Amino acid sequence: MDVEFMKMINGEWYQGNQTMSQMLRRAKSLCFKYNQTDPADRQRSKEILAELLGTEIGRVHIEQPFACDYGINITLGEGVYINTDCYLMDCAPIKLGDNVFMGPKCGLYTAIHPLKYAERNTGKEAAAAITIEDNCWLGGSVTVLPGVTIGAGSVIGAGSVVTKDIPANSVAVGNPARVIRTITQ
Repeated sequence: MDVEFMKMINGEWYQGNQTMSQMLRRAKSLCFKYNQTDPADRQRSKEILAELLGTEIGRVHIEQPFACDYGINITLGEGVYINTDCYLMDCAPIKLGDNVFMGPKCGLYTAIHPLKYAERNTGKEAAAAITIEDNCWLGGSVTVLPGVTIGAGSVIGAGSVVTKDIPANSVAVGNPARVIRTITQ
């Protein structure tokens, strides 16, 4: 595997290169094919997703349109439902546990850019993994930032921006998202 790609998925500073550009184009092409496939053709949709993610697809449903950067850095549990117009920026691994529901227009963003523009302008980047544990629900237009883990059974209110880890069985809302109560399961 490419050295810069390995740095990226391991959370180190990296510099994009030609190999990574080819991987991005491949994923964008597969997302385009997926988004242009008749939603009634479930078999073809599953085949494209399997190729995009590099693994067999179980009981998962992703509404169109859907976008991601690499695809191969995304792991989906059983019963995952991703609503329309979601974007998974999978520069670092993104893991969705079983029965995770994502509302429309959610964004999971793993990329980190330098604060100093001179460094940022060189193309230097890093990324931090996102984990959403089993049985979570993200309302519409939720944004999850790099390095965040959302604990099992949690609910994130629509429009929230999750900047820090959320404990299991919590309801979190706002910008930045704050826990407002615990869910008794």
